[in-house]
Amino acid sequence: MANKVYKDAKAAFDGVLSDGMMLMCGGFGLVGIPDKLIEAVRDAGTKNLTCVSNNAGIDGAGLGLLLETGQIKKMISSYVGENKTFAKLYLEGKLELEFNPQGTLAERVRAGGAGIPAFYTKTGVGTLVAEGKETKIFDGEEYVMERGLFGDVALIKAWKGDASGNLVYRKAARNFNPMMATAAHMCIVEVEELVPVGALDPDHIHTPSIFVNRIFCGAPYDKKIEQRTVRKA
Repeated sequence: MANKVYKDAKAAFDGVLSDGMMLMCGGFGLVGIPDKLIEAVRDAGTKNLTCVSNNAGIDGAGLGLLLETGQIKKMISSYVGENKTFAKLYLEGKLELEFNPQGTLAERVRAGGAGIPAFYTKTGVGTLVAEGKETKIFDGEEYVMERGLFGDVALIKAWKGDASGNLVYRKAARNFNPMMATAAHMCIVEVEELVPVGALDPDHIHTPSIFVNRIFCGAPYDKKIEQRTVRKA
């Protein structure tokens, strides 16, 4: 079995990154985002990136780091309302945006990972989302065709992983990560805890090792809170 374990994010990207790539980024808000991998992309200076992610992080965190450095050319996203840098770049014409309803984005990624080039959905019919896209009538209802998404590299965050690449996600971090892991030519994973092969219960594994090419332990993590809400005294 080929060694999949690397010492850190920089090492895991060795020989992988190039300008113009499409990156599939797991996470939702600041939950389950591949912090260390995003930082390594920033430090590498890779440019003209297309990033597929539910959202674009926030100012100063997540994909917001790559927006601040101008490394992202295009975002394929669902929710981008928490990022002032994103709004500024988009309004200035410096950032392309392909907007998707959240369920449609999830299915586009899942379809890409499953080898499905396109599918039809009712979501978005009659709106700006459907402009320029093929539509078709099924059982008297109009549907819009959406293309599956498959990228160059998937950047994934998991709770635990073993040396062969089997992954377990924790709670809300099990959002876009499992499907993103299947939808790229190469899957690189950062985990909070790296365990020996055999330490994970096979029934608890969410992403099997066949999808994972490289893995490293990124601990310790500073878990940020996107919107801190406290009860008044």
